[in-house]
Amino acid sequence: MQSSKPDREIKPPMTVALTGGIASGKSVVSDIFQKLGVAVIDTDRIAREIVKPGKPALRQITAEFGRDFLLADGSLNRSKMREAIFSDNHLKKRLEAILHPLIADEVRDRVEHLSASYCILVIPLFVESTFYRWVDRVLVVDAPPEIQVERVMARDGIGKNQAIAVLQAQASRETRLSVADDVIENHGLVSDLSDQVKALDRKYLSLSAD
Repeated sequence: MQSSKPDREIKPPMTVALTGGIASGKSVVSDIFQKLGVAVIDTDRIAREIVKPGKPALRQITAEFGRDFLLADGSLNRSKMREAIFSDNHLKKRLEAILHPLIADEVRDRVEHLSASYCILVIPLFVESTFYRWVDRVLVVDAPPEIQVERVMARDGIGKNQAIAVLQAQASRETRLSVADDVIENHGLVSDLSDQVKALDRKYLSLSAD
């Protein structure tokens, strides 16, 4: 006999967009959240997944840019594409027009299938995008520009001027902070980050319970 009671409505998780400039510490912060048992959805990982051979995104990229951007095994030549879009803003926008809607759709689909109080969405280009206005909160990982420059130089093996150019190609620090509901200050100590993340975890659990 079918129950006359309506199915219990499943409350979607509260969504927190985690963003910040290059080398600000987003990955470290998201890892700490994940170790606390929080569901983390990373748009960079999704971006890598949707361009695998056989995926619609790679077929669109090939049709738009040609097979010159593919490796011998049919996978995307990431280094060649990265170099091309860094020096050509028009090319970058053409690539983003293909990838960003597909990534945003995948993020939303994964959120809808989560059973959690809240989740973290790692979105490095949150400020530059128009696809995530539906998120509940924005968490910015903030680091002094001089520290970001040092980290980019060490990570990518590039000179100071080039590292500064990479930072300047992104949204400004002030722009990101202007949309933040919460801010994590990253001055380099993982213990400080852990304390801040734990405090935010308690805050988000409380907010999502309301």
